[in-house]
Amino acid sequence: MKCADFLHELTDYLDGVMDAGTKAELEEHLAWCHNCYVVADTTKKTIEIYRDSKLYELPENLRTRLRTAIVAKCQSRKKSGSEGAPS
Repeated sequence: MKCADFLHELTDYLDGVMDAGTKAELEEHLAWCHNCYVVADTTKKTIEIYRDSKLYELPENLRTRLRTAIVAKCQSRKKSGSEGAPS
């Protein structure tokens, strides 16, 4: 199996929706190909972190506070003459 073939099958592998023969080929490839192992492992961990994350309620006034802060910063830059300079 080539790396391109592995990458093509990665989603099905991580979702566990492939036949046993293809799964065995992918796992054999992972056993010797460090690059594909890193891609698969990182992708798997990212999915796990995302699935385990909790949604947080944001304060109702967050949008107003952010907008006020951004407007104040822009006005401050205009007054100081540095509106095009990075902060």
